[in-house]
Amino acid sequence: MNAAMVEEIANAVLYEGYLLYPYRRSAIKNQRRWNFGVVGPSESMQTECLFQTAAGSTLRVRVRFLHLIGDQAMPRDVELMYGVGSESYSHHFEFAPLEDQEGIQGRIETHIEQFKVRVTIFNTTPLEGLKRSFISTHTILSLEEGEFISLLETPDEFREQAAACKNIGTWPVLVGEEDARDAMLSSPIILYDYPRIAPESAGALFDGTEIDEILTLRIMTLTDQEKLEMASTDARAKEILDRTESMPPEQFMKLHGVLRGTR
Repeated sequence: MNAAMVEEIANAVLYEGYLLYPYRRSAIKNQRRWNFGVVGPSESMQTECLFQTAAGSTLRVRVRFLHLIGDQAMPRDVELMYGVGSESYSHHFEFAPLEDQEGIQGRIETHIEQFKVRVTIFNTTPLEGLKRSFISTHTILSLEEGEFISLLETPDEFREQAAACKNIGTWPVLVGEEDARDAMLSSPIILYDYPRIAPESAGALFDGTEIDEILTLRIMTLTDQEKLEMASTDARAKEILDRTESMPPEQFMKLHGVLRGTR
């Protein structure tokens, strides 16, 4: 597995919608953020996908989400490892409360059978509220000595099993090097197999539906007062501002457009 490529895409999913232009706390669109992959108390998210593997191989299950702290969020990560066989596993986890943060707890149930794995994420926090929710929840699955089967371009012999896979609140796709099949990203955002960050992008802007050039130009037109508020909103917002204001002309020109072949 190309861990760097998988991490890059997973982080884009994790922070999609984290802040939106104009990247200020006072902006109405930033009063209620993190619309993707919210698993509230007593709610769950389920991934089912297909794989082929040999005896003795290993399945890694990595669940990631954001944990709300005031107006910001802390990334959380739970990683599990199983031998591949017809087994069911249950893992409880808990993150204790910190300053201006509620404690949360959950359970991950993993069921492995021939050709199929099911991962269900439960939020078992007893009290309701966004601060007790899992935000931008997603799952990274990886295999040692095995390969996953695409649910988008499924080989004919697995079409019936693929049609029976039940995914709730999530969308599993192959991720990593083109044609590699050892990693699957189950995302709350609909993606295609082998998603990529555009090489022209200078860094995250937390809005994959927008065009980097347009957002960069908009940030450049903010008033000094608006930029001060943006910088004070969040460390990640300040990073966007600093990167934009120090962007060399040749990097900005790369954002203007590029022609690529279709897949």
